Amino acid sequence: MFAPGCSSLLPKSQSQSPTFQSFDEARHAIESLVPKKTDLATLSELGLTPAKQPNTLILTHADVVRRVVNGGILGKDDLDPGILTCINAREACRGWELNVARISKARIGSFWADFINFKRRTETTGWRFNALILLVDDVVVYRGWGGQPVISEVEVNTNPLGPLQDMGPSVVTSTH
Repeated sequence: MFAPGCSSLLPKSQSQSPTFQSFDEARHAIESLVPKKTDLATLSELGLTPAKQPNTLILTHADVVRRVVNGGILGKDDLDPGILTCINAREACRGWELNVARISKARIGSFWADFINFKRRTETTGWRFNALILLVDDVVVYRGWGGQPVISEVEVNTNPLGPLQDMGPSVVTSTH
């Protein structure tokens, strides 16, 4: 019934951003924002509002202060002018932290070695992007971005005892 190379039966998973197809596309969208010029309507057209961009964290003034003045290591002179504008605006200041990703995980190799738990190889590929947008009175005053443009990870689990590997102490009985 099963052919020896049934790798198509191995599990696969994928998570992705509905807004951006690539890291560069997300980066270009954030870099297109012009501090003190880009307004809420433009953000909405670009799909960069919390309503249009899933996984966006809405930040209050207190959240913004906590993120940028973390532990008091930086003084006000060390901060970007847009960040200072936001902090000084108090309640008119708000922020959005975008977390966007496109991640694929696939188990690769022999179906039987994987199924019987002798050897499992999982390959993870994709990208992660994050951005911070600060607004005062619905106008962008700061935008910054970061993330991982390329994710390529391989995890290999080898169990010489196969399905017996995880049984461990549960099959050992005590004679006391």
